[in-house]
Amino acid sequence: MLTLLSSALLGYLLGSIPFGLVLTRLGGYGDIRKIGSGNIGATNVLRTGNKPLALATLLLDSGKGAIAALAALYVAGPDAALFAAGGALLGHSFPVWLGFQGGKGVATTLGVLLAVAWPVGVLACLTWLLAALVFRISSLSALLAVGLSPVMAWFLAGPNVAILCLLVAILVFVRHASNIRRLLKGEEPKINFKKKAA
Repeated sequence: MLTLLSSALLGYLLGSIPFGLVLTRLGGYGDIRKIGSGNIGATNVLRTGNKPLALATLLLDSGKGAIAALAALYVAGPDAALFAAGGALLGHSFPVWLGFQGGKGVATTLGVLLAVAWPVGVLACLTWLLAALVFRISSLSALLAVGLSPVMAWFLAGPNVAILCLLVAILVFVRHASNIRRLLKGEEPKINFKKKAA
């Protein structure tokens, strides 16, 4: 139990690194929490207009979850990896450094899924991509990918991963409460895949 709790704590500390906030400040955009939705994730970083910075945030937020899970897997086994994964997601959503006001956890979720059960992670990423192409709404794509992940995990990775996915899905849906309200009203902004003319 001590090993599992230690894995969760280390995952939390790694997950709580606010890469979106750090990168936007380094990029000269100030506090990302004062831009757009105020979220520290890649979608809001994209609202600065800096696509490379948004991509870096996406990769780092995904990577920190994956690294936490893989490190725990290597040191203490699969159960510790699941606890570290859960800790990383809690850290991203409720970072101690930012008064427990963090991101919505989608990128970090995809990262931990790729680490603890790569077939589930790949399928969740493909679900997000397909939904984004069809509906052109980032939040809806994320909710579909994460919401279906417990079912994917049940068939592809077993009950332990499915339970983690269920808990993660609940957290992500709670964090997306405002997005869900806008979706129901038809007011959620859409993704613009077209390049702006020079």
